[in-house]
Formats: sequence, C-alpha cells, structure tokens
Amino acid sequence: MSVLSFGCRLNIQEGEAIRAHLAAAGLQDTLVVNTCAVTSEAEKQARQAIRRLKRENPQAKIVVTGCAAQISPDSYAAMPEVHRVLGNAEKLRADSWMHQASAVGDIMAARQPETLPEEPGQDFKQRPRAYLEIQQGCDHRCTFCIIPYGRGPSRSQALGAVVERARKLTDQGFREFVLTGVDIVSYGGDLPGRPSLGQAARRLLNLVPGIERLRFSSLDPAGIDDDLLRLYAEEPRVMPHAHLSLQAGDDLILKRMKRRHSRDQALRVADSLRAARPDIALGADMIAGFPTEDDAAFQRGADLVDEIGLAYLHVFPFSARQGTPAARMPQLPMDLRRARAAEMRRRGEAGLRRHLAQRSGKAASILVEQPGLGRDETYAPVKLTGIHDKGSVIATQVLAARDGGLWLEAA
Repeated sequence: MSVLSFGCRLNIQEGEAIRAHLAAAGLQDTLVVNTCAVTSEAEKQARQAIRRLKRENPQAKIVVTGCAAQISPDSYAAMPEVHRVLGNAEKLRADSWMHQASAVGDIMAARQPETLPEEPGQDFKQRPRAYLEIQQGCDHRCTFCIIPYGRGPSRSQALGAVVERARKLTDQGFREFVLTGVDIVSYGGDLPGRPSLGQAARRLLNLVPGIERLRFSSLDPAGIDDDLLRLYAEEPRVMPHAHLSLQAGDDLILKRMKRRHSRDQALRVADSLRAARPDIALGADMIAGFPTEDDAAFQRGADLVDEIGLAYLHVFPFSARQGTPAARMPQLPMDLRRARAAEMRRRGEAGLRRHLAQRSGKAASILVEQPGLGRDETYAPVKLTGIHDKGSVIATQVLAARDGGLWLEAA
C-alpha cells in the first residue's frame, strides 16, 4: 500500500487522505498514483511512475487519480498497468475505496467541497507542518491553465470544519499550519456572510490558540484585500512570508493569459504587503516563454523579479495544455522557453541571496523540518547544528549565508 502524489501541496495533502482511506479499507495490495495536470512534464512523470510501479510490483493493483486522471480518465484507463481510475471528488470519499470499479464524476457540477478523513495518515503526522485545506476548485479561466477542469468550481470549507481539524492537529503536536487550496483568496464567496480569507484566518487563530505559526499557499494578487493586509500587519502568528501567483510581468502577456492583475497592480500589492509587514519575504510563480512573448515582454517579466525584490521564485517554461486557449496561440520554440526560464531562475537565486544577506546576524524562530535543516519566519532555509525534534520551533541567531549564499546557518 502506497500513495505517490505529484504536483501541488493540495494534492500532496489529499494523498495523505487517500492513504488513510486505504488503511481503513485494508487495501494492502493497492498502489495509488495521484496525478498532476499543470504541465505536460507532470503527466509524463506520472505515466512513467505507473509503468515503473507495475514492473516493480506486478501483483499490485494500481489506481490512478488526481487532476490528470479527472481530465483524461479514458487515457489512463487504457494503460494496461492501471486497475481503475478515480476522479478528484471520488478519491476523497471513503466508499470509493470499498469498491473495485472506476468512478470519475462531473467535477464541474460539484457544489460542496469533499471532506478529509477525521484521522490523518501516519505520513501526515510525520511532516513538520500541517496543511489545512480550506478551499477547492477555481472559477477563473486563465488561458494557460487546465486545472479548473480537474478541480471544478470554487468551493469553500465551512470554517467550523477547518477549526475542528486544526484543533485535532494541534493536539497531535503541530505548531505551524499552512492554509491551502486551489484559489484560496476566493475563500468564502460561496458561504453564508461571504467571509474573506483574512477574516476566516483571523477567526481561526482566535479559536485555535495552539496554532503558533500560520502561512498561506499561493495568493492571487487580485484577491489580496484590506482584510488580509490588516491580518499581516496585526497578527504576529502570521509569518512574514507571501507567495504570489504573478505568472508574468508584461501587461500584454498578462492580458493574453487572462490574468486579473496588471504589472502596476502587482507592484502595488507588493508595496502594500511590505507596508503592512516590513520584514516580509515575497515569492512568486512565473511562466517563461508564454505564446507571443517577445524579448521585451520577457525582459519586463524578469525585471519585475528585481523590482519587487522576490526572494523565492518558482519558474515554469510554458507548457501547452490541450483544451486551453493558450495551446492554440503561436508557440515559442521549447529551447527558447527553457533558456528564458533559466535566466529568470538566475534572477531568483540573486534575489534569495539578497534576502539571506539581510537575515544574517538576526534572531530567528526556526521550524525544524528534518535533521540539520529548518525554515525561519520568512521561510529562509537554515542549516542547524545539534539534535532537534522535527516540527519543533527553536529560537536562535542566524549567521551569514553559506554554500553560495543560498543557505543561512544557525548560531
């Protein structure tokens, strides 16, 4: 029995829920591949994993689920290695694991979020921080993105359910939490009273004092409102770190992506976050080589990394997803996309070095992720000496950056 999850933190968390369902159903001979569809490379890796798992475990039953399986169930069902296919909603239902048939429903018809098992799997308990799924799906239609067709419309978890799960996880010893979902800034739009993400997070912290550190997964700049900015300014348990879904830094490319923010708005959001929390570290997702991106458009995107002062950068060469409008646009050569991604990553490494230089010599509160490694409040990686329990939080002082400037060392 095992679960191999690809892609985002949400998928990884749901993989732990699947593991709990497998254990409850007693499916010791079942291997699950929880796929991602964000890029063609992610799907390629999943198919390779399916074939490898079957070679290594010829008697095992392989179940494929996740976003790629939801979008293209027939293509996975046709693989001789695959026993059955489950959709993204079905994978989180206990009864799906009690049967042997494939089940992939219409995710676009979903109106309620699926609930997670009461008791998280053992692997979840061994992680240094807890992930709280507060939202599923997305109502936007960025031209490059296939994920709404794998995740369905935006659905928010009721705050009471989030609070109850957080209390159980604090009782199990978790001290740092990450609120996660597909589009978490849309949280609450489908709930009574329409509570915003900032309002919900403030209420969560008030009701669960055992949460010592709180982070957010990727934030759409268009959805960062005054409630969230006030929370960053007023609540010390919210860590000074935000990861933005920017994707590009040129207005024409942003418009062709059908993003909801402009370049200037991205800069204003970054300024607002820094005004609210002067010590904040910012990260972002960026796509390099989007269709029609010329040299000047790419340069504006790369310059945005420096202008905002991004410390953490996730860069993806554009990957055309069949069925999206961007796949029908004039494509750039793959070599050019990869070269531009590499250049942008170099900008990101320089930004990380600058951030770590600013952290050098300062007091820090560090969450221990594994032996010898932790993350400070700003998510900066810190090398640790001595023996510390995973998931514990230690107060120390960080020294100058080491190993090419991409790590801090603790005193």
